[in-house]
Amino acid sequence: MPATYKFRMPDKTADLIRHIHPEIKKKIKSSLEIILSDPQAGKSLKGEPTGLKSFRTGRFRIIYKISSKQIIDIVAVGPRSVIYGITYRILKKQTDQKKE
Repeated sequence: MPATYKFRMPDKTADLIRHIHPEIKKKIKSSLEIILSDPQAGKSLKGEPTGLKSFRTGRFRIIYKISSKQIIDIVAVGPRSVIYGITYRILKKQTDQKKE
């Protein structure tokens, strides 16, 4: 029996998806279903930090990582032009908060 995965998503990301244009929202939700059914569907990102995957949805990208216990952490969702910079800032902020 295949493993059942669930998403974990920051409130800001869920809010962004909730308020995005309906056509883009439909594509993102469809892509999220693909990721749930096959977490390896995304392209592995190179460099630091390791373990991240990117799933292409038109001009948007869904950045995620597969965590333990059948959890897929959605790190960020946004246009390709800015998403990688946003992802880096989010992860840096999380790392800095853990050090405190």
